[in-house]
Amino acid sequence: MVSLKKISPAPSRICAIDASTNNIAFAIFNDEKLESVGKLNFTGTNVYKKIHDASVKTQAFFDLYGVPEAVVIEHTVFINSPKTAADLALIQGSFLGAMSLCGVDTIKSINPIAWQTFLGNPRLTTAEKANLRASSPERSDSWYKNNEREFRKKRTINIVNKLYDKNINDNDIADAVGVGHYALHNWFKLS
Repeated sequence: MVSLKKISPAPSRICAIDASTNNIAFAIFNDEKLESVGKLNFTGTNVYKKIHDASVKTQAFFDLYGVPEAVVIEHTVFINSPKTAADLALIQGSFLGAMSLCGVDTIKSINPIAWQTFLGNPRLTTAEKANLRASSPERSDSWYKNNEREFRKKRTINIVNKLYDKNINDNDIADAVGVGHYALHNWFKLS
């Protein structure tokens, strides 16, 4: 049996992206080494102005950093707000289109929980949730959910800094590194 890796090897230079409605965080890997990280913030008074800004800044980004062989993006997932999910899809479409215009041929995506679990940051266990509730009793469910999310964000930052000997303190950038880390080790599992 012939290995898929021999027929179509994984790219040596990838750009991993964590996107939101207000920015994209990026991590560029070259030959499995973390080369650059950063964040592009979008401006605009509504989602359509942000879409324009995202497109312009994405093209400028690739002019500055060069076009990678591939881009890996965290796939959009439905959170709690249909509007936020729709706005994120519009913004992602804008910079994915801009990436294609810049010459990016390969764009793949990953579900957030897949890369987080691979990185060593799965959903909180029942015991971890109980510990949080015991340490801060009589809070609202939304307070606990926010603190669980913050706990996982900090854990991602700590894992990424340890893996790559960095001092990243922005959770979006750490997420982009996590997306890239997954892609480096699981290229043929990406969709």
